[in-house]
Amino acid sequence: MIIKRSITKYLMFWKSKANRKPLIIRGARQVGKTTIIKEFSKTYKYQLILNLEKEEDREFFQDSDDVKLILQYLLLSRKLNDRCLSDTLLFIDEIQEYPKVISLLRYFYEEISELHVIAAGSLLEFAMRRLQTFPVGRVEFMYLHPINFEEYLEAVGFSIPLDDLKNIPINPIAHRVLMNQFNRYATIGGMPEIVQQAAIDFKVSHLALTYDSLWNSFLSDIEKYARNDTELKVIKLIMSTAPFLIDKRIKFQNFGQSNYRSREVGGAFRSIHQAKVIQLIYPSTEMKPPIILDFKKSPKMQFLDTGILNHVLGIIGQLSVLNDFSNDYRGFLIPHIFIQDFISIHHITHFLPSFWVRNKTQSSSELDLIVVVDGKLLPVEIKPGKSGRLRSLHQFIDHCDHHYGIRVYSGAFDVQKTETPNGKPYVLMNLPYYLGTQLPKYARYFLENY
Repeated sequence: MIIKRSITKYLMFWKSKANRKPLIIRGARQVGKTTIIKEFSKTYKYQLILNLEKEEDREFFQDSDDVKLILQYLLLSRKLNDRCLSDTLLFIDEIQEYPKVISLLRYFYEEISELHVIAAGSLLEFAMRRLQTFPVGRVEFMYLHPINFEEYLEAVGFSIPLDDLKNIPINPIAHRVLMNQFNRYATIGGMPEIVQQAAIDFKVSHLALTYDSLWNSFLSDIEKYARNDTELKVIKLIMSTAPFLIDKRIKFQNFGQSNYRSREVGGAFRSIHQAKVIQLIYPSTEMKPPIILDFKKSPKMQFLDTGILNHVLGIIGQLSVLNDFSNDYRGFLIPHIFIQDFISIHHITHFLPSFWVRNKTQSSSELDLIVVVDGKLLPVEIKPGKSGRLRSLHQFIDHCDHHYGIRVYSGAFDVQKTETPNGKPYVLMNLPYYLGTQLPKYARYFLENY
């Protein structure tokens, strides 16, 4: 089963560009980079597909740095000619296994610009560390993430609810079906291998081996992340401890009740961040654009995938039998999966969102998310269930220069006029959990119509 991914439309745009540069697909291990590019390669008449984990494919680059000679060697080996380079894709997979090839990408652009070139691989950031020169300005990047809810619906055959998901405002009749499907998606997450397996057999006990394999593949990469023995030890501590601290902002000093210093833990977290297994999301105290991050304040953690997190925490079995998530789980699960979906729609830039904290001593006000739309910084509070106080949202609105707020919750889509406890009138847009991929569109709709 081939799962349709939203990145395909960006790939088609890249293919059609006149000033097209070699493209590097970046993303964590096992998010589907190889699968999506092999499927995309079918839009070309000819394909040259290499996997640099294979010795026979690395040999093409071992004897020469002349890309024209390398290409002729490739064409000869595949019994092709160079008359149709504009309809030929060269896909270099697992490029991190031979980092010198990353440096050669610039020459494909400069000397054989008609050839379409895509490279992909896991842990590319660590391979780039070893390069003396990087082809800055001679390559383009795209980013692939785990499957989001929109892609999940199509993968499991719910095309009609998918159409409803894209309508603004959403049809109220579709709400119950979408919530039921979202609960399943939030339980298993968006790793392609899991989604494919769950589409056939949703029993989470049958998915356990696949989750173990995925998580162990990340753990086995730990030595590749570390710069030295101390960092290796700290990374192992983080990987074993971090899942159980997912609902907390973290402090580097003595992380996980260890004796490690802030500098040691911070360096280890940055390495894991580069691998995109656990990324750090920092707060801002801004009330209007631009969002300026405050790196002196404690960050939150965002795991690559909620499903893997659920498995590591041992709660996936309980979640799978609930019609709605209990308060214990919603405290971290719903904000995590909503933000995961919001991140997933950003393919052209390496995007991470920010949350808001009040710039006041001894203040505990904290908003889950802030987004810039049409020159306004909009506050987003993600609440468990259909109700709950909006204290932090009200604190933001009382001090900002507009009158818009967004609540993400388990209820149906709704817009209401209300006011803060201090009496400031504002308009509140209530968004169901499953609209994470649609947040920018709904925010613009909100501002244009209310």
